[in-house]
Amino acid sequence: MNFFRHWSLTAALLLAAAGHGAAAEQPCERRTLGDAHYVVCTVKKDDARLRLFWQKPDGAPYRWFGTLAERIEAQGRTLVFAMNAGMYGDDFTPMGVYVEEGRQLRPADLKTMDGPQAKIPNFYKQPNGVFYFGSGEAGILTTAAFLKERPKSDFATQSGPMLVTANEVNPIFIAGSSDRTRRSGVGVCAGGDLRFVISEDDVNFFDFAAVFKNHLSCPDALFLDGGQGAGLFSPALKRADWSWHGGYGPMIGLVE
Repeated sequence: MNFFRHWSLTAALLLAAAGHGAAAEQPCERRTLGDAHYVVCTVKKDDARLRLFWQKPDGAPYRWFGTLAERIEAQGRTLVFAMNAGMYGDDFTPMGVYVEEGRQLRPADLKTMDGPQAKIPNFYKQPNGVFYFGSGEAGILTTAAFLKERPKSDFATQSGPMLVTANEVNPIFIAGSSDRTRRSGVGVCAGGDLRFVISEDDVNFFDFAAVFKNHLSCPDALFLDGGQGAGLFSPALKRADWSWHGGYGPMIGLVE
């Protein structure tokens, strides 16, 4: 899609969606947590409006939030918010297991890597995990536990590393680390809330994980992506992020 056409289309959709949803409850809010600024989007785990997106009907990846919003608008519905839903290859194919509407479209990636943590790509930092939801349930499990337990799920996406597992921050993270960038993640939290979080400042893994554990009461949380791979679409916040990777792979969105 032409760069300028993409942005003009996205701007129009932002205005239309914001006007459509002005009276509706907005799931995303800006918050200051610890020493950094974030956007936190909250959805109940049994909210059937939540789903994953990857490919258009012709099989091509959506890539852009504006393209996805346009498709949903053509169906007479509105994309309330969307976020990147995990890491992806150069062709925007999800890395690891990916389930959409009960169909597994990609298998689990069980590859492991040895060596210093700084040299291991984020997806392969251990343990990585799977966020799954649908049929009134939602959870985050390590990839090994997900494959063993096979929880019922209409949607699932593998990413990594785990940020928080059973209320413990991943021990591979280093407090005060200088490895700082924008980051996005998801937590399954107290009271059955799902929290989708994206940092507006550069943060390290330790501080990002602490946001889920200490500020949002999420005993389980999974990293989704960082840098240009982290993105948010929220008409209420006039936000439609652009990835200089050429787009996004899997996306998670709330549709009404």
